Amino acid sequence: MALVLLAFAVLAAADAQQPAAVPSAGEAPRAAVYVPERVYSTGVQSFSDFEAMLAALTEVDVVLVGEQHGDPNTHALEAAILQGLARRGVAATLSLEMFERDVQPLVNGYLNGSLSEDEFVTGSRPWPRYASDYRPLVETARANGWPLIASNVPRAYASAVAKGGLGALDTLSPAERAHVAREVDCPFDAYFERFAESMNRHPMPGAGEPSEEARRATTERYYFAQCVKDETMAESIAREAAREGRTPGPIVHYTGAFHSDFGAGTAERVRRRLPGRRIVILTMRPVDDLDAVAPAGEDLKRADYLVYTIKP
Repeated sequence: MALVLLAFAVLAAADAQQPAAVPSAGEAPRAAVYVPERVYSTGVQSFSDFEAMLAALTEVDVVLVGEQHGDPNTHALEAAILQGLARRGVAATLSLEMFERDVQPLVNGYLNGSLSEDEFVTGSRPWPRYASDYRPLVETARANGWPLIASNVPRAYASAVAKGGLGALDTLSPAERAHVAREVDCPFDAYFERFAESMNRHPMPGAGEPSEEARRATTERYYFAQCVKDETMAESIAREAAREGRTPGPIVHYTGAFHSDFGAGTAERVRRRLPGRRIVILTMRPVDDLDAVAPAGEDLKRADYLVYTIKP
């Protein structure tokens, strides 16, 4: 989710998540429609095209797709990525920030046909707008027999860290702790600085203006919650990459762009766990005018591919 939502809504998310709309049983995903886009490869610093990018993605181990959660064109292009890999006969694995580790049995049950779609959606706590934004991804995986990883930490545990710091993880039962990454590292690095800068642009939760010390403490706790998410998603991806008997093919992980931009967050933690693997970062960039796009400066460090599309 967007960083502000991550930072300021994580406390409420555990208690007040809106249920997603449940599609009618058996309802097919919507047909793909054309979405204007331009693809820029930062490696060669030139524009490419969507199909050339897809061909390159077939050759890698992990693809991290950083999305803008509320943008419909972003979601349409995300579905097109999976459809393009399927068209090429790739045995991909889908990984989603939008589902949490403890609902993996429900995910598996829906994929293998032992659960109905209504049962799956009702029990798995999908994000709002599941039907329009994420169902096409799930249905593409299901139609092609691909695994789907519910990669994220349960939101209640991230909320506990945001409230009480990393020590909150010590209060979890062994069964609960198993849904959190074993290794959690939260360095005060450039990723933290970007996180803190974003938080400082907005009022802190609560009444009144906090002291600098209180602001810093709150920022650190929310950053720890962010790191717990990153570490857990990265561990989920690495476990799948190491799973004995898996069919070779890219693991395509969808997440909020802040988790993967600049090779930080989840991306850095995947690389730490999978040294030597081919990892590609792709980020979605909604803009007002595709013809005016001219990547430069920090954008050239943001991802391996910048996929521009028109804002709603």
